[in-house]
Amino acid sequence: MRCVLPLPSREAAGRALASALGPQCAGPDVLVLALPRGGVPVGFEIAQAMGAELDLLLVRKLGMPGDPELALGAIAAGGFRVLNPALLALAGLDDAALARLEALEAAELERRALCYRGHRAPPVWRGRRVLLVDDGIATGATMQAAVAAVRAGGPAQLWAAAPVASRRACAALASKVDGLVCLATPEPFGAVAQFYADFPQVQDEAVVALLARAWRVQPASSPPERGQTDLTGA
Repeated sequence: MRCVLPLPSREAAGRALASALGPQCAGPDVLVLALPRGGVPVGFEIAQAMGAELDLLLVRKLGMPGDPELALGAIAAGGFRVLNPALLALAGLDDAALARLEALEAAELERRALCYRGHRAPPVWRGRRVLLVDDGIATGATMQAAVAAVRAGGPAQLWAAAPVASRRACAALASKVDGLVCLATPEPFGAVAQFYADFPQVQDEAVVALLARAWRVQPASSPPERGQTDLTGA
């Protein structure tokens, strides 16, 4: 689907994505998993429009030293990891340096889990239709880590959606999900922010506020199964 760039805002992009997704991602049995923090405003709008449940899939990018927006890979809650071997080689990180970087991002995952969820149990997605949402997909590393984590929990269907994505990332993701919807795949693709007219940093407080609105009518559920996998690609 084509759209006019720049997108006005994450919220407007979420509403446009909801229109593009169609009935396969609508209904109360659908679980929208937003990738914090930028994916939460997008996912909130989709969940509201589609009558779906909203929750989180916690993922952290492993940033290139000196260029943290460029992903060497990513980790997801539950011990899942995706690495880009070419960028790792370019960064010159040895195993010890990579382990330190992962430990730092894992600590941030734990902080965010406590901040956003408190003592609320993570959702169960076994046998459900799941939609992963972010505000943009550049290298695809974070979305691939999210896909690996959700796949291990046995969803009936797994879709991914973002307002904008690089063509390379879409090509890498297409075979890993049941459906992939992006409003635009512009090239050249730099930072996600360049494709939005309004792209402020999403603060923790904004995430908590949106979740509070979404969860007022949603019951807590049990934790998903945990596991670990290693993938390659970006």
